[in-house]
Amino acid sequence: MNQEPFSLWVYLSSQPLLWLVVTLWAWVAADRIALLARRAPIVNPVLIAILIVSAILAATNTPYAVYFEGAQFVHFLLGAATVSIAIPLVRNRSVVRANLLPLLAALIVGSMVAIISVIVLGRIFDLPHDVLVAMAPKSVTAPVAMGIAEKLGGEPSLTAVLVILTGVLGAVVVTPLMNAFRIRDYAARGFAVGLASHGIGTARAFVVDPLAGTFAGIAMGLNAILTSILTPILVHWLL
Repeated sequence: MNQEPFSLWVYLSSQPLLWLVVTLWAWVAADRIALLARRAPIVNPVLIAILIVSAILAATNTPYAVYFEGAQFVHFLLGAATVSIAIPLVRNRSVVRANLLPLLAALIVGSMVAIISVIVLGRIFDLPHDVLVAMAPKSVTAPVAMGIAEKLGGEPSLTAVLVILTGVLGAVVVTPLMNAFRIRDYAARGFAVGLASHGIGTARAFVVDPLAGTFAGIAMGLNAILTSILTPILVHWLL
């Protein structure tokens, strides 16, 4: 039996660059599928990319640590993406100033509800303390959420999973939910999804409407700041 293909795979799988290429290929393929589906909410490219990469890792019996060694460059870019949140905030500062009070009210209520609701539900199901702490910052972008969880004694890797699940769920339900409630204001729609579903929701908002995407980015940035302040206070109060 010819062992050359197997030997080639063993060699390639040990190279970090392979998993970076796999990650990028999975995203391109997932985005293509979403495009063919006319960007239907249920066909979320982030979820599809996760499933593709997971299937490849399972089929090749590749440990996550080996995969992350190659894909960590994408993880590194999360920091730059987080900083870039400030761009739509600065560009639309006049709109933000004009709507400052309703935006702040929605921000405070939305941030507190996101934290308190998950902690209360977790306590009802008697989840361990470290799991509750990991769940609390689920509605902010991954680098911020993982940092909050780590500082409070939670498990950052669990937080990352919950952040992704929250983002994907928000991106899938936002359009039909807003339509069901007959909310036509794209600024309000975008702000709501950015507040609840961070970057993944923001990406979906940009697909629907540029104004919605802009306000989603603003909400995501402001919520990252507020959640960093509120989470330690609410965790201490509720736990």
